Amino acid sequence: MKSLIIVRHAKSSWDLSTPNDFDRPLNDRGKKDAPAAAKRLVKKNVEIDAFISSPAKRARKTAKHFIKEYNRGKDEIILVAELYQAHAASFYDVIRNLDDSYNNVAIFSHNPGVTDFVNTLTEVHIDNMPTCGIFAVKCDIDRWADFKDAAKQFWFFDYPKLNE
Repeated sequence: MKSLIIVRHAKSSWDLSTPNDFDRPLNDRGKKDAPAAAKRLVKKNVEIDAFISSPAKRARKTAKHFIKEYNRGKDEIILVAELYQAHAASFYDVIRNLDDSYNNVAIFSHNPGVTDFVNTLTEVHIDNMPTCGIFAVKCDIDRWADFKDAAKQFWFFDYPKLNE
């Protein structure tokens, strides 16, 4: 059994002094929401073996907040360039190449790709993945290469305003 936890990066800054989209940092709300979301997962006993992130600053920082709550080292975040401005198909490509020793993987990325991707997974569809939203599925497979065509079970959907 494998589980996939898809996380949209936390709320980011639109400060005009940031030189480009790739380098946009988290804003104050994002810096609060990311550790709170990670704490909720820890409290629910959601295991994560691998933290895979877009290399964009806001996704990396969100992943760092999660990895800290899981008492893991920052060097364990695996940066995957294809997750920046990813389309739904890109997520499947990344997942297909995951190490099969990982059973519980968290992927940190961006909209609109995140919303498009999670809406391909199960019968549960969402209009828009909110910032720091988490959509999780389980899949009865042994190899990540089999994920795309395998039946997936909706596990949970969580986001900051759900918990206010």
